[in-house]
Amino acid sequence: MTRDVAIVAFGQSEHLRDSSQLSEVEMLMPVLHQVLGQVGLTTDQIDFTCSGSSDYLAGRAFSFTMALDGVGAWPPIAESHVEMDGAWALYEAWVKILTGEAETALVYAYGKSSAGELRDVLTRQLDPYYVAPLWPDSVSLAALQAQSLIDAGLTDERQLADIATRYGAHDDAYAVRPLRRQDCPPISDGAAAVVLAAGDTARGLCPRPAWIRGMDHRIEAHSLGVRDLADSPSTRLAAECAGAFDAPVDTAELHAPFSSQEALLRRVLDLDDSVQVNPSGGALVANPVMATGLIRLGEAAARIHRGQSGRALAHATSGPCLQQNLVAVLEAS
Repeated sequence: MTRDVAIVAFGQSEHLRDSSQLSEVEMLMPVLHQVLGQVGLTTDQIDFTCSGSSDYLAGRAFSFTMALDGVGAWPPIAESHVEMDGAWALYEAWVKILTGEAETALVYAYGKSSAGELRDVLTRQLDPYYVAPLWPDSVSLAALQAQSLIDAGLTDERQLADIATRYGAHDDAYAVRPLRRQDCPPISDGAAAVVLAAGDTARGLCPRPAWIRGMDHRIEAHSLGVRDLADSPSTRLAAECAGAFDAPVDTAELHAPFSSQEALLRRVLDLDDSVQVNPSGGALVANPVMATGLIRLGEAAARIHRGQSGRALAHATSGPCLQQNLVAVLEAS
């Protein structure tokens, strides 16, 4: 028997360029209080807790265990963690509720991108034998993908500039050609959290729940050399499996840290001008690594909560050049 599962609350921190004055716990705790307060729950009423973060950002092993101080791990709780963006933690919590092992779930994610040189830190995601030893940074790899799109005639620098300026960016200096600084995400520190609930519990907690009608995630080949960087078949397949093409959507929150990736995702997901894409501003406005994808799901859900959307698509990504992709479809009823 299938169960209806919904996002019933969403909260996020103020995203800062540098949060060195705050620990991860201090950054996270107000967000947890915010989402639990929205639905009037206490931590002992949460059946399952799942988080997403990266030890590479924190620079120490098992750093996520310290963040549990903000949740309260005593008395003992049912808890899990993914070394991924929080969108994948939400997926795990969704499956937990679908199987009947939980009725409610708290999902949170956080990242302090300012703690190190992010462009270098992200090289740890690369193939450790053939690619990582070359130290290609994340912006250079994104530029490689952008050039592939331009060479294929699928976009040009003017179209990329139009995307960037829509989010208020106005820095024409090149970062790595063909990407200008305005095409790249800002360094951001921040946290986000959502609450999931099943069936009648969700209806009792939220007057307009954002029901998860489908969710799927897929991955490209690890080696960049065997991929077509001008396409994203994993995103397309995840969208098909999530039911994204079964009916039109009115909102799409895309996890596109680079303007070229938004251009690619719009095409792969068949999003025309009738769809509001990233009304929240997206990753080009704030990019707290490991929380940005969860925020896309939360922002899409929040629009449904406010009555601004009836059917929304949310996308999250991880890894270089859209390597791993998750797509969810949310509906008001």
